[in-house]
Amino acid sequence: MPAATDFEPYLAPSRGPRPGRWADAATALRAIPDGARLLFPTLSGVPMGLLAALDDERERWSSLELVTGTLREPPAPLAHAGAPFRFATWQYSRPLRAAEEAGALRVIPARYSQTAALFQPGGPVPVDAVLVSASADGQHEVESLDVAVGSVNDAVRSAPLVIAQVNPSMPYVRGVGELPPDAFDFLVEIESPLPELTRAPPGPVEEAIAEHVVDLVPDEATLQFGIGAIPEAVMARLTARRDLGVHSGLISDGLIDLQESGALTNARKSQDAGLMIGAVCGGTRRLFDWLHRNPAVRLAPARYSHGVDIVSRSHRFVAINSAISVALDGSVNAETGGGRLLSGPGGQPDYAEAAMSARDGIGIVAMPSTAARGTVSRIVGRLGPEDAVTVPRTLADRVVTEYGVAELRGRSLEERAAALRAVAHPDFRSEL
Repeated sequence: MPAATDFEPYLAPSRGPRPGRWADAATALRAIPDGARLLFPTLSGVPMGLLAALDDERERWSSLELVTGTLREPPAPLAHAGAPFRFATWQYSRPLRAAEEAGALRVIPARYSQTAALFQPGGPVPVDAVLVSASADGQHEVESLDVAVGSVNDAVRSAPLVIAQVNPSMPYVRGVGELPPDAFDFLVEIESPLPELTRAPPGPVEEAIAEHVVDLVPDEATLQFGIGAIPEAVMARLTARRDLGVHSGLISDGLIDLQESGALTNARKSQDAGLMIGAVCGGTRRLFDWLHRNPAVRLAPARYSHGVDIVSRSHRFVAINSAISVALDGSVNAETGGGRLLSGPGGQPDYAEAAMSARDGIGIVAMPSTAARGTVSRIVGRLGPEDAVTVPRTLADRVVTEYGVAELRGRSLEERAAALRAVAHPDFRSEL
């Protein structure tokens, strides 16, 4: 079973031991030079207390660039976007809109597997410092990085400066984030609540979509789930399956009930048998408590959790993601809507390619047939000039709406268009 050291081949070279000095926030942050680029993790791993301290000390710097992915809550520096904080992201999310409106945001298109190399010295977006969260060991001997390690662990090994908010609220999660104190330059103890991912219960449309998706999932499948109500609804319906496994970017609340039902055993996985593999954990306090020292969970670096060469070897791999719109040729847009940036590619392109390459792999795009309270079709004739092509038509497989399943792999453009019209909302089929 993989331990932290088993992921070494998939990580950047390490700079070696660091001081591992315990300090207050002001002392640690004083080490950040003016004009620096800072990386911090995503979702529930955001070091909110340390970033609040950075905001309190903002007059020390004339300019800092903060780089991150998906956010669920706005960290304190967003209130001062542009003065002195600028932001960059590979995965746009709503809290970053304040920086966008202030003209202080740049978006770097990248799929999740590419984040491993982005921030390295000599890379396209080298970082000067990394601000992370870590769990509190209680003995000041061994710490665990936060619950969103996949995109930052390489930078923790290679950046000139690494500062950790040691947070008693953070669970100890096994895997690549298990690090000794000398992996950090400064350790700052700050307790703060973790950002939580709470979702409204799925409605009738999401429930209908989930019913169609479940029919595509065989026993012993190795599953990848995206974020949102539809994947959670699918998880709730898989309890009758046998020996499911997980190799995913995201580990969320729905997997707790799936495991406790006995359906999720990870026993038939072709690699990492007995373990669920992820890069990021995002959910509620229930998930964090379940994760704490859970021997069945391992967090992995991006090259392993999202690497096509790794994932495509998975036994009966099934990828389940969503979209904003799908064109009649099978092209998928999961990033833009109404001329605005809403999200980013995340791991969807990685998993779509892996599903296409895997023996018996299935790539599912599951979405409601309409948006804007039924006034806009999500299945469109073609993607618009402002739409992103998150997944190209060459990787199209299954598209699922509440009206059924469109099978696209191996079909001609005309056949694809007919299959997609059949699962579009009836009010829009004649115009497609």
